[in-house]
Amino acid sequence: MSTDNKALKLRMWAVYAVLVLFALGIVWRLFTIQVVEGEQWRARAEVVTTKYRTVTPDRGNIYSANGTLLATTLPMYDLHMDMKAEGLTDELFSSKLDSVSTALANFFQDQSAQDYRRELIDARQRGKRYHELKRNVTFRQQKEVRTFPLFRMGRNKSGFIATKRMERKYRVNGAAKRSIGGRLNDSTWFGLEGGFDNWLRGVEGKRLERRLTGDVWMPVDDGDGTDPLPGSDVYTTLDMNLQDVADAALRKQIIATRAHHGCVVVMETATGRIRAISNLTLSADSTCAETERNWAVWEAVDPGSTIKLASLIVAMEDGLLDLDDTVHTHHGVRSWYGRKMYDSHPNYDVLTIRRAFELSSNVGIAGAIWRRYKNDPQKFVDGLKRLRLDQPVGVAMPGEGMPKILDPKSKEWNGLTLPWMAHGYSLNITPLQMLTFYNAVANKGRMMQPLFVERVERNGKVQKEYDPVVLNERICSDATLAQAHSLLEGVVDTGTATNLKSSYLRIAGKTGTAQINDAEVGYKGGKVKTHRASFIGYFPAEAPIYTCLVMVSAPRSGIYTGNWVAGPIFRSIADKVYANRLELEHVAPAQQMAEVQPRAPITIGGHSGDLHTALEGLGIAHTMPGESEWVRTDAGDSTITVKEQTVPQRTLGLVPNVLGMGLRDALFILENHGLRVHVVGTGMVSQQSLKANTRFTRGNAITIKLT
Repeated sequence: MSTDNKALKLRMWAVYAVLVLFALGIVWRLFTIQVVEGEQWRARAEVVTTKYRTVTPDRGNIYSANGTLLATTLPMYDLHMDMKAEGLTDELFSSKLDSVSTALANFFQDQSAQDYRRELIDARQRGKRYHELKRNVTFRQQKEVRTFPLFRMGRNKSGFIATKRMERKYRVNGAAKRSIGGRLNDSTWFGLEGGFDNWLRGVEGKRLERRLTGDVWMPVDDGDGTDPLPGSDVYTTLDMNLQDVADAALRKQIIATRAHHGCVVVMETATGRIRAISNLTLSADSTCAETERNWAVWEAVDPGSTIKLASLIVAMEDGLLDLDDTVHTHHGVRSWYGRKMYDSHPNYDVLTIRRAFELSSNVGIAGAIWRRYKNDPQKFVDGLKRLRLDQPVGVAMPGEGMPKILDPKSKEWNGLTLPWMAHGYSLNITPLQMLTFYNAVANKGRMMQPLFVERVERNGKVQKEYDPVVLNERICSDATLAQAHSLLEGVVDTGTATNLKSSYLRIAGKTGTAQINDAEVGYKGGKVKTHRASFIGYFPAEAPIYTCLVMVSAPRSGIYTGNWVAGPIFRSIADKVYANRLELEHVAPAQQMAEVQPRAPITIGGHSGDLHTALEGLGIAHTMPGESEWVRTDAGDSTITVKEQTVPQRTLGLVPNVLGMGLRDALFILENHGLRVHVVGTGMVSQQSLKANTRFTRGNAITIKLT
């Protein structure tokens, strides 16, 4: 063997020897870790893979005033199996495999016994420490599963693990859901759930758990840790009988009018307790549900004509106005700085302020306020603030909308602000804030904070009681209050809400029909204008027990006024309350209704013979202007004056004046004169595109707007 070969062979043996020594070192180190230092490393691994984790307590329940469960926390279980449990021997696993597989298949009926058998064998072979059997199992279900073969032997022998977690459940029909509240995706609680979270959530506990593969945590039952303290129970002011009535009435009307959404709030007049609150939104499938915002609490909007009561109260308190004062309504159209204001009933000229309110004349009320405050608008705004309309009412839940009343010193104020504010625009107020104001009028001037919760209890013991809170002891004088009551009663007796008049229960209130201001295009943008219909009132009028607000947004059935959209909801609620409360039968007997002084109803112009027949049949005093075929009307406090309406002969080629007429008569006259008529809206004619008594050519088009 050459010298080179010997050197190469020596090097190979040297490398081999090094590798052998390295392998022996690894073997020795493994032996040391497993045997010599085993206990030490196992203890350290136990510390690294186990820790105390937070245990969420049972959240408190929410109840109605009469004890109906509205929200509760129910235990739900996730079932797992530890395939390496100390007592789960191969012999025990094999002997119980078929029976437990059959029991699982028969109980859950989600897969066959053979499928369960293969699943358990596979999990056993892979040594899974936290194999999932089933998720979202109820308490009764997990209790039944514990009786199955193998599992009844306990956790140590069977490896069966039932992990409890709590889920929030609400009343099945979703009554008052937006007000009761819930949890958002970011884990924030809203509604009463949010407002009373400190009471409801309880105190967290601690539990020792072990981390397994895939960041799965398995409870370690060592008897250590701290138990969580359950939350307290909250008892609301809601009356579920009245709540169901409000929900049903609102749902029926929203579906019938195809409105976007609506809300109803019923307040106990003397205390401010909220007895019902409903917020419904129309879905694409024409069903209603409480799926979006709490409109009553959150939505600060133009209140429309319901603000007219506040406007007159301010002026009466300032000593600037008497209800018998007269105001010109200019037949329902008046301009301020180039912008026109319209009445929905334009066939009146001079009215008393009382009658202007009952007929909800925008021009009349705005004109009355403008005349008295145009040189000092700050005084009017200060009056609204005295009524507390610029402040939130402080409801016990997050998300209350902020009211907005412009100040004359602000950059947003202009020449239009005062007259528009006087009849319900250029200011924002939530429905609940308006209800609070009207409730103060019903409650002898005493303004109560809306109260949603009666008390908080833990284990049957009262932790805190919530008494009624007075926001303003007296919003105005007794004399002004008496006038306000007569105004609201007049609206129902002979004004815009005569359809709500009852022979057995006297109602007082105010209608409102506001045009919705689109965030992008304003009030005038878009092809179709949308409206917000409302009615706020109280009953019985002589001794109010409940004050109620109804607001319905964007009805699309062609009917959008407060008396016909919101009013029937109010009437339905009042009727159901009357039927269920015997003491109301003695509050407003029928003979009292007969004592109400009659006032002239809203009428429209048209054919004299038809009008005379209708008024005579209703027993309404009126005067007719001789032999004129076409007439227009002016309403006084108790009579209707009928005036001649001149219609030019067809041969003259002059456009007839049909303002103030109903659709049938207007169409008859215009089409007989040879005009092609396009109709917009419902009600009586408030505008016509071709000016009266101007010349036209037969076949010309004319658009008439009805409101």
